[in-house]
Amino acid sequence: MKEPIFLAPVFKERIWGGTKLRTEFGYDIESDFTGECWAVSAHPNGQCIGSNGPYKNLSLGQLWENNRELFGNIEGDVFPLLTKILDANKDLSIQVHPNDEYAKKHESGELGKTECWYVIDCEESAEIIFGHTAQSHEELKEMIELGEWIQLLKRVKVKPGDFFYVPSGTIHALCSGVLILETQQSSDTTYRVYDYDRVDQNGLKRELHINKSLDVIRVPHEIQNNNSVPKEIEGGRITTFVNEEYFSVYKWEIHTASSFTHSKSFFICSVIKGSGELCIDENVYHIEKGQHFILPYGLGNFKLKGNIELIVSHP
Repeated sequence: MKEPIFLAPVFKERIWGGTKLRTEFGYDIESDFTGECWAVSAHPNGQCIGSNGPYKNLSLGQLWENNRELFGNIEGDVFPLLTKILDANKDLSIQVHPNDEYAKKHESGELGKTECWYVIDCEESAEIIFGHTAQSHEELKEMIELGEWIQLLKRVKVKPGDFFYVPSGTIHALCSGVLILETQQSSDTTYRVYDYDRVDQNGLKRELHINKSLDVIRVPHEIQNNNSVPKEIEGGRITTFVNEEYFSVYKWEIHTASSFTHSKSFFICSVIKGSGELCIDENVYHIEKGQHFILPYGLGNFKLKGNIELIVSHP
């Protein structure tokens, strides 16, 4: 019988990070500037390690290379997705990510980075930067060169439960007071457009990537419609946020007990609220807020019990 793959997260200190990964999720983090939890990752810059059964002490990258049957034998040189939790204690830089074609050419074969955000929690007045007002590449270039950030950048107010699909080429940034779960392509390529002229602990400004940003920013900004589709199921509800080229993302809300049939290559599951049980045949696994696991291919039928919310994705 196949087992779920529970993974130990990797944490990243960031100039804009805080302590919510400790206070909200109970993670054992040392730094008060922890910005990122790489929860499900096989990227070389942060490999998650299996913590249970036959997967204990094996990296997700090793499992991908040597046990592809766990993932439905799907093709690809790298594990395709990366799940993070981000604590924006301060504003992130204004940034953009390349698509696959540009990243392959300019970033040593790295994947591009299309991503999406689920707002776990935020302050009452919290915002994000999402898009721009320029109508041509010439106007975009001029506004960036003149530093007309207030006129250029679009600000959007957010609340817990909001979802945003962020295709490659989209200018974006989390602003202070936002805690999100991010599902993205497995890439660590970010081009900074603007960083508020702030400096790091060494008194140095972080590198900007203006030319590459201008190469990849979509003009004009394409408005993304969030057509979330909730569906009532026995014992809970499933909301479909997005089905697109790189990933599908859902929220599973379990109120009592719900039965599922595993029909995808694999599911990536992140518990964002509550606790409960994952039942596979006669085996019962306790799951709670802050845990992340993969349901491998061929798992068959399983049941979730309790009062629990998960963000779930698959390629």
